Formats: sequence, C-alpha cells, structure tokens
Amino acid sequence: MKTDNYYIPSLFLIPSFEQELSNLFPNKDSVFHFLGRYLFHPTNPVWGLITRYYDAYLARADERIGIQIRVFDTGVGPFQYVFDQILACTLKENLLPKVDKEKAIIRQSWNQTSKAVILTSLSSGYFEKMRDMYWEYPTVTGEVIGIYQPSQERYQQTEKRTHNRKAWAEMYLLSLTDVLVTSSWSTFGYVAQSLGGLRPWILYKPENHTAPDPPCHRAMSMEPCFHAPPFYDCKAKRGIDTGVLVPHVRHCEDMSWGLKLVDHQDEL
Repeated sequence: MKTDNYYIPSLFLIPSFEQELSNLFPNKDSVFHFLGRYLFHPTNPVWGLITRYYDAYLARADERIGIQIRVFDTGVGPFQYVFDQILACTLKENLLPKVDKEKAIIRQSWNQTSKAVILTSLSSGYFEKMRDMYWEYPTVTGEVIGIYQPSQERYQQTEKRTHNRKAWAEMYLLSLTDVLVTSSWSTFGYVAQSLGGLRPWILYKPENHTAPDPPCHRAMSMEPCFHAPPFYDCKAKRGIDTGVLVPHVRHCEDMSWGLKLVDHQDEL
C-alpha cells in the first residue's frame, strides 16, 4: 500500500489492534517521533546540508526558534497579513521580543542572550521583512536576534531531487529548534515537529486575506494530523464521529475533520 496520508490515528480505532499498539506505543503522542527517528535517516548529501547550516548559523545561539510558513493563497506573495500573523503570534507568546522604534540603540548587558530564528518558506519575502525589522531597530530586551532562511525555491518542485533534498534538510533543521511555529494543514511542519518531539504553536489558517485573532494556538501533541480519516462505521452501516470514539484520538486543531493522536493522560 502506498499513501501520502498519515493514517496511523485510524489504526488506533480498530479494536483488534488495540493491545498490540498499546504495547508498542504506551505514549500515544510519540508514534511518529519514534517511527520517524528509526526510519528517516538523511543521506550523506542531505546530512551535509543540515550540519553545515546548523554549525554556521544556529549552533552558538542561546535559543533556536523555528518558523515554518506555508501559504495556500493562490495570489502572488509575500502577503502582509501573513507577516502580521507571524509577528502577532511570536510576540504574543513571547517567543521573540518587541523592537523599540524610538531608540537607535539600547545599552547592552554583560549577560546578553541571542536567539537564532530559522524561517522556512518558498518565498523570501517574510524572511526579508523580519530580518530588516531586527536589523533596523533594537529589541526592548537587549537580546540579539538573528534571522536565517536556508532556501527560497519560490514554488514547489516535487520531482526535482535538489529541491527535495533542501526540503528534507529544512524539516530536519526545524526539528533541531527549541520552539517551533508551524502553518495549519502543512505536512512539512508536521514532520518537523514530530521528529523534534515538539508541540508547536500552530498558525490559524487565514480567511479573506485577514490575519486571524488570536493568531495561533499551542498544539495538543507533537503528532501529525490525518487529513482524510474514515467517517463510516461498517458494522452499524452509518456515519460516525471518529474523533470521539477513544480518548487518545481527537480532531486536529488545524483541520476540524482530521484526526490526531494525543496522550490523554496529559489531558486529565
């Protein structure tokens, strides 16, 4: 069987699989994390992309922040409302500091800290806006903020090997961050968060070219969302809500009909 969907949550709805899956994965919200770490090993060329970039731009920072941007709007970006949403989320959740536009310089302290932000997007526009903001103005906290983007491929090129290598390297680099912001509906972000064992802040999907308020929310678990789950009970021969059958399978935060695994012990 071949699929591009993460259908693992639906396996946890099958009673005959329940005991074996519980034995294999006592923590239900870490299935992809363990399977991915076991099965996904970058080739030497990709590992070179990862290690060179990490050592050059991320290794010496006190904190590493990942921002993964996937825009589904069909227009030509970058879009100001998307940048506004990213900024609103990172500032509201205290992931990044505000800047002081009234002062040219803020006195630095001896214990000054640094944050390295790795931003991934097909467009370079969001990176340029954020980089320029933290270059042109000092932060109110005195922190040093570095903004980095490994590639700007402009559009998805699924059949191109170099494009896929860069994408895989960027997913892995995002997984090495301390905190992560991801885009709704994005499998790119799902892989990064799950490999890294990170519960990301998920950016709500914008509607009508407007930044949502609130801009983002914290994920229930590190697990990816299954975008095409079953909605039919074969025995009862009727439709059912598969997101309420067992406590460890819930509807996704970013896709209301999707399913994801959670560790329900954390919810108690």
